[in-house]
Amino acid sequence: MREHQFTVRVRYAETDQMGVVYHGNYAQYFEMGRVEWLRNMGVSYKWMEENGIMLPVVSLNINYKKPARYDDLLRVKTIYKNQTSVKIEFEYEIYNESNELLTIGSSILVFVDMKTGRPTLPPDYINEKLSRIDG
Repeated sequence: MREHQFTVRVRYAETDQMGVVYHGNYAQYFEMGRVEWLRNMGVSYKWMEENGIMLPVVSLNINYKKPARYDDLLRVKTIYKNQTSVKIEFEYEIYNESNELLTIGSSILVFVDMKTGRPTLPPDYINEKLSRIDG
């Protein structure tokens, strides 16, 4: 599964004084997309952490096309791009209910061993799932 989509309704607390989604909240929408993408693949962040693996973001890019507003129902599309040794890359697209593209973004994350704090290869279980996509 190369991509996954979910919907989220913009809460009042996520907006600024103009009723527009505050720019920093898009990173949270992207994170929600990654978490759900992984969960749909049969992997959870909780499982990874219980098995000594963290997945911090090392690069994040966001391009705002149109504003999202309070009470909008957003469709967040998470697209797996690739995985090379210790890194995994995603792209994101956020649409409103009218199917207008509001925001695009990308991120790179690194698999990190929680004991050493150093980059590490992903566990075999995750590599196996990713190889089916890349295959």
